[in-house]
Amino acid sequence: MTTQSPAAGMTILPAAAGATRPLVVGLDLSLTSTGVAGEGWTDRIRTKTRGDMRLHYLIGQISTFIRRADLVVMEGPSYGHAHLAGHEDLAGLRVLVRQYCHRHTIPYAVIPPATLKLYGTGNGRAAKGEVRSAVANRYGIHTEGAARYDEADAYVAMAAGMDWLGYQLAPVPDRAAAALAGVTWPEQTPAVAA
Repeated sequence: MTTQSPAAGMTILPAAAGATRPLVVGLDLSLTSTGVAGEGWTDRIRTKTRGDMRLHYLIGQISTFIRRADLVVMEGPSYGHAHLAGHEDLAGLRVLVRQYCHRHTIPYAVIPPATLKLYGTGNGRAAKGEVRSAVANRYGIHTEGAARYDEADAYVAMAAGMDWLGYQLAPVPDRAAAALAGVTWPEQTPAVAA
C-alpha cells in the first residue's frame, strides 16, 4: 500500500523554527512513470503525452513535490540500458529537474542505478523486485501497482539522501552504507545536516 504523498493536492509548508527533520525528495525519473518519495510516503507521476508537452507536464508535476525540498536525490542514467527509445527526452527531463533545483537553490544529488541498488539491497546488481522487497522490509513502505518499482527506487534515493545528511531512516549494512561514497552529492551541505 502506497501512502499518500504531501504534494498530491496539498501545500507543503516550510519547516517550523527549530524543526530538525529535513525534507528530502527522491526521484526515479521516467517519461511514462516517474517515482517520487519522501520520508514515509511514495507517489508516481504518469503520463501518456509525448514530446515537449510531456516534458512540460512532467517538470510541472515534479516541481510540486520538490519546491520546498532541502535536498533532491535523483537516480542517474542507466548507460547500459538496452532500450534507448526516448533517451534524449529522458536526459532532457533530468536536465530540467537539475535546472529547476539550480534556479530555486535546492541542493540536488545524482545516484547511479548500481549505487542505488547497492544502498538499497547490498547488491549493485539487484533486480527491481529485490529493491522493492528491501524497501518493504527495511522501511515498512509497501509500493503497489504499475509504478511499484519506480516508487521503490525513489524511496531508496531519498533514504540515501537522508543518511548522507545524518538522518539514517533504518540501519543499513556497512557495504550498503559505503555506497554513499558513489553518489555525486552537492558541494554545499544543506543547513539541515545533523
